[in-house]
Amino acid sequence: MFKIGLVQQSAWDLPIDSMPLAAGYLKAILDADPDLGSETDVQIHNLRGGWSITEMARRIFASEPPDILAFSVLGWNYRNFACLADLYKQLKPGGTVVFGGNHVSHQGPRVFREHPAVDVVVNGEGELTFRDLTAAILARPGDPALDTVAGVSYRDPDGACHTTEDRPRIENLDVIPSPFLTGAIPLVDRNGAFPYEFALLETNRGCPYKCSFCYWGGATGQRVRSFSRERLAEELDLFGFHQVPTVFLCDANFGMLEADEEFTEDLLSTNARYGFPTALEANWAKNKSERFHRIVRTLRDRGFKSSFTLALQTLSDEALGDMQRRNMKLNQWEALADWLAQEKMEAFVELIWGAPGETTASFFDGYDRLAEKVPRIAVYPLLLLPNTGYSEQRQLHGFVTVRGQHDDFEYVLANRTSTLAENFAMQRFMYLARILGENQYFRRLWRPARLLGGLTQSQVINSLRDFIEASAHPAVVAFRESFPIIAESPAVAAGHRMLYSEPALDEQIERWWNDAVVSRFPADWAEFGRELYRFERWSRPVYQPPGATRPAGWRVDGEEYASDPVTFPMPVAEVLAALADGDLTAPRAAVTTYEFRSTRGFYQHLDNHETGAHYFARAVPQVTADAR
Repeated sequence: MFKIGLVQQSAWDLPIDSMPLAAGYLKAILDADPDLGSETDVQIHNLRGGWSITEMARRIFASEPPDILAFSVLGWNYRNFACLADLYKQLKPGGTVVFGGNHVSHQGPRVFREHPAVDVVVNGEGELTFRDLTAAILARPGDPALDTVAGVSYRDPDGACHTTEDRPRIENLDVIPSPFLTGAIPLVDRNGAFPYEFALLETNRGCPYKCSFCYWGGATGQRVRSFSRERLAEELDLFGFHQVPTVFLCDANFGMLEADEEFTEDLLSTNARYGFPTALEANWAKNKSERFHRIVRTLRDRGFKSSFTLALQTLSDEALGDMQRRNMKLNQWEALADWLAQEKMEAFVELIWGAPGETTASFFDGYDRLAEKVPRIAVYPLLLLPNTGYSEQRQLHGFVTVRGQHDDFEYVLANRTSTLAENFAMQRFMYLARILGENQYFRRLWRPARLLGGLTQSQVINSLRDFIEASAHPAVVAFRESFPIIAESPAVAAGHRMLYSEPALDEQIERWWNDAVVSRFPADWAEFGRELYRFERWSRPVYQPPGATRPAGWRVDGEEYASDPVTFPMPVAEVLAALADGDLTAPRAAVTTYEFRSTRGFYQHLDNHETGAHYFARAVPQVTADAR
């Protein structure tokens, strides 16, 4: 039996597996092939982001090395997978190493130059190419006719790189067997439970836009191709049967097509039958049409959890022009933000720092304008990704970059409109902004700080940064020393966990809040300001690592945590609601008791701001004897 190993690794250091969708497609297409299915034994090695190379090696090579070892390569695992490929060649010199994925597609010369153990690079969509590649290797072991396989780059015996003709995009996506319906990706573990962070699902492939920073599956600037409604409905039914809580769509622009409304109907029908899924996360359409509005309202009315993305990236007209995004209806964001707030729907904004045409002044101006409407803002450092417009225009934009120490991403540290010093300072801002805003460690503090203290959101973040940099408290010093040079996601996740794990650190942040922010409030709002942070703390998700003691004041109540009664000198939730409506009437003294309730499981989702948002506690007012 010809053995094939498929290797995939999560981006994050999560305490739960990520679904290996790319590897699942490859296994499904080989298993279903009438000629290859009976000749091959395909195994998926699904690795977690925080595992060491030796741990990954132990899991991959616990038994006899396979005849083909194929890696799904992205920037975060490029170097690790190169080390594993080198180890594999020592164990099985005659074996074949295949690299595929966005980070290496059309990058054969660089990959072969840097990593002699790699034999083949897959360019573009991989399913049909990998099937044909496997067939070629099986037909002539040791001397496969790789020149007959479309869509690959390979190294010849002399070490030269040869690239075959491009393979056309797959028009009928249903020719790729479903990894779920075929069982290539199991949906339950040995205990019968869903084992992944969420279910990844594609309803289509392709993106009509060609943004300078993006290489969406190698299908930017292309017509969108869809999987059939019948197939997707079957997959959703399987998800419902196995009680999958969250579906995360890998589409580039969900809400753009008529098929997206049909998918929403089938999702809701599945929920009606099984009670699952209960949440949908997606990369929403950049231009929000009436179809988008109907989908959003429908999900809201059915109680689905979801976060709606405003993927603006910048408000600078000059930067938008260089990004090739000026043709998008991004200037309508204010009306859309108002509509989402009116519909009581969660929304967040995506911004990029480091784009040419953007300055620190224009960035902070745009950030604070957005924060007045949508305080949950994700700010990401600009990366030069392979095959993108920015990557091909280095000289034009004056990019100064550095590759990550533990990944292969190329981080922008300067360009024609921002200096190296400005970028290093902005990384520290981004780090805190991602924890406090994107991950919502501050969720209810922003509006009172602005309306009562006169501080914009960026000023609040910079004030806390100054406090952290000046503090001598051991917990704060430890937090400060954890700050990364680059605000990359693994470091953000680690800092976020530190805040939830160190009560003394949170107490110091509360002290900063009272001293630096509440001190600016009008006198008749000062007590509310102090109590607000306490309310914020109780409203956060409950963080309980496996085996750890449950946080004080909380008990388990079925699938939820419930707090002991928590008393405040005023109805904090009501005052916050009034502030949201612009009512600046000073709060009245009225002792109010709340029970806070939070869904269990946040520990496993803290590193993902989209699914983590499902775990925030809600405050339930309690009727006291005095009130009765």
